[in-house]
Amino acid sequence: MPHYARGVTASTIALDLTSDVAELTAALIDINSVSGNEGALADAVESALRGLPHLHVLRDGDAILARTELGRDERVILAGHLDTVPLPTVPQSRGTVPSSWDDGVLYGRGATDMKGGVAVQLALAAQLTAPRRDVTYVFYDHEEVEASLSGLGRLVRNHRELLAGDFAILLEPTDGTVEGGCNGTSRFEATTVGKAAHSARAWMGQNAIHAAAEILVRLRNHEPATVTVDGLDYRESLNAVKINGGTAGNVIPDKAVVEINYRFAPDKTPDDAEAYVRGLLEGFEVVRTDAAAGARPGLQHPAAAEFVAAVGAEPKPKYGWTDVARFSELGIPAVNFGPGDALLAHTDNEHVTAEAIRACLEALSRWLR
Repeated sequence: MPHYARGVTASTIALDLTSDVAELTAALIDINSVSGNEGALADAVESALRGLPHLHVLRDGDAILARTELGRDERVILAGHLDTVPLPTVPQSRGTVPSSWDDGVLYGRGATDMKGGVAVQLALAAQLTAPRRDVTYVFYDHEEVEASLSGLGRLVRNHRELLAGDFAILLEPTDGTVEGGCNGTSRFEATTVGKAAHSARAWMGQNAIHAAAEILVRLRNHEPATVTVDGLDYRESLNAVKINGGTAGNVIPDKAVVEINYRFAPDKTPDDAEAYVRGLLEGFEVVRTDAAAGARPGLQHPAAAEFVAAVGAEPKPKYGWTDVARFSELGIPAVNFGPGDALLAHTDNEHVTAEAIRACLEALSRWLR
């Protein structure tokens, strides 16, 4: 196993992986790690993991990968991202840095998304010196920005062999419930073309914005499907999210563009989704600008079924896109499971309870022991 250090110095912040996992979460929040600024946190995580002799550690940029090498029959991957969205700009926001406590509730940027999950990974890495499955712990940068910068994507490109596994868990917030797979997402631009003219003589032109009304009508009247995939019901959505058109207040617009986002069930490929949108908007110029495949739940895998039983709650579908899709592309069944309410992610009031973090740690520890 190759390993090297990058950035670990005498001034690196020390993390106590044996402390209460909720307090460890607070310590992680206190290290500002907005996307692009993950270095200090990556240094602290790397330093803490290198102090655990039962792990082999590799660092690539601001992503860290640590593995047990016990020769077990199965290997599972526990993954989480180190970065957060930017800090709140509203004065007195509690979901910022540093963290704060209020009667067992921890406030701070990343409390939900996803420092609680990362703290659970680190606690498990320290506690489980001989788990009954080999474990690969993955901590990566640049999840909250464009996919081309993803630290997980970089690990896949540079160290694919070290990401082999039978089952993966992404510790995104799920309120302590297993959420299988995820919807795919794609973006489109639907364009109408008119003819420019002075608005005082509008009859000399053709209004491209008015022509776009039919696109909006079709989208408004569209009934989103609920698709059952491997026993879980995935709700789809298809919406206009932005409109651009016009050049001046006295000019009939000669072009209008409606931007559309389609969240599609994991039974479809991005090409299937594109064909569906083109069919709905037949007669209009439609261009796909972005797409990411979803992931099937993968709950039939024995390790997944055993994990669901260990958690003890009915699994749910994941409607938003997450990095479980990257593991699915690698042929690894993956689920989301972590502490905190996903609806609080990125909010000015972001928070998680100490109880939720501890319960997540206990469920994973019980399963891996």
